[in-house]
Amino acid sequence: MIQHKAKLFFVIAALLIIAAVFFHGCNPRSKLGIRKDVISPGLGEIFVTVATTGVIEPQNRLEIKPSIAGRIDKVMVREGDIVSEGDVLVWMSSTERAALVDAARSQSDEVLAYWEEVYKKTPIVSPINGEVIVRSIEPGQTITAQDAVIVLSDRLVISAQFDETDIGKVKLGQKAFITLDAYPDVKIEGTVDHLAYESEIVNNVTIYDVDILPDEVPEFLRSGMSVMVEVVEEAKKDILVISSIAVHYDGKKPFVMIKGQNDAAQKRYINTGLTDGKNTEIISGISENDNVFIQTAEYLPQKKSAGTNPFMPQRNKKK
Repeated sequence: MIQHKAKLFFVIAALLIIAAVFFHGCNPRSKLGIRKDVISPGLGEIFVTVATTGVIEPQNRLEIKPSIAGRIDKVMVREGDIVSEGDVLVWMSSTERAALVDAARSQSDEVLAYWEEVYKKTPIVSPINGEVIVRSIEPGQTITAQDAVIVLSDRLVISAQFDETDIGKVKLGQKAFITLDAYPDVKIEGTVDHLAYESEIVNNVTIYDVDILPDEVPEFLRSGMSVMVEVVEEAKKDILVISSIAVHYDGKKPFVMIKGQNDAAQKRYINTGLTDGKNTEIISGISENDNVFIQTAEYLPQKKSAGTNPFMPQRNKKK
C-alpha cells in the first residue's frame, strides 16, 4: 500500500514538472520599451470643463387638481401631449350631477338629454403652456378635490449637483454638454439657467443645485433619466495646440524636445496657455513647422523560448 502511494506521488510530481516546463517554454513574454515618435503642433480647440452627474426633471412641475369632487366623464389628453393655457384637459361631473344624470339615464333618452343640457359638465383647464407628463385618471373614475388628475411640466431641465469646491467655477450662461446614460452616443448642448443660493448636505458633502436648459429637447428625453454633465469653464478655438505628453518642465518652465539636424534632439523652452490634460495651448516658442519628439511606452514581445525537457536526452555541448 505504501509503495503504491509512493509511485502515485512520483507520477503526479513528474506531470507537474512537465506542465511547468511546457508553460514556461510556450508563454510569450514581453518587456516594457520606449518608443520615440515625432509630432507637430496644429490648430485646434481646448475645453476646460467641470463634470458632475444629474437627472432630467421638470423645472416647474404642476399638479392639476379639481375644484370639486365628482366623476370623470372624459379625458382630453395623453402623456406627452403639448397643451396651451386654457385648453380643456378633463371633463367631469360633480357628485350631484353624476347622481342626477344616472337617475335620468334610467328613465328615458329625452329626460337624460334635458338634464345634461341643464346641468353642464365641469371642465378642468390647463393654467400654463406645457407638456402632460402624468395622466392618472380614466373616464368613470371617482375623484376628490385632493386628487391630482393631470401633471404638467413647463419644460424639462437637467438638475445637476455641484459640490462647494466646484460651484465657484459655474456661472449663468455657460455652455454645457449633456450625455444621457440611456443614449451614451448622443451629446446634447445646453446652457446654465439657474444656480441655487441655498446649499444642501448630501452624504456629508455641501452641494448646490444647478439647472441646465437644453438648447434642443430631443423626442426621446424623459423625466427621470440620469445624465453626465460637463459645464464649460473656459474654451478656446483655433489655437495652436500640442499633445500634453510632449511638454516637459524644467522646474516650472515648460519645454519640448525639437528634432534638429541629423535627427538630434534639441531642448526649446515654450510659453503655454490653456490645457485640458490631453492637449496644451502653445502661445510661443514653436510653430506648426517644428517637429517635436514624444516618448511613448509600449510592450515589446520577446522571442519565445524553445524550452528544454529534462526527460529528453541532451547533446553534449562542445567546449
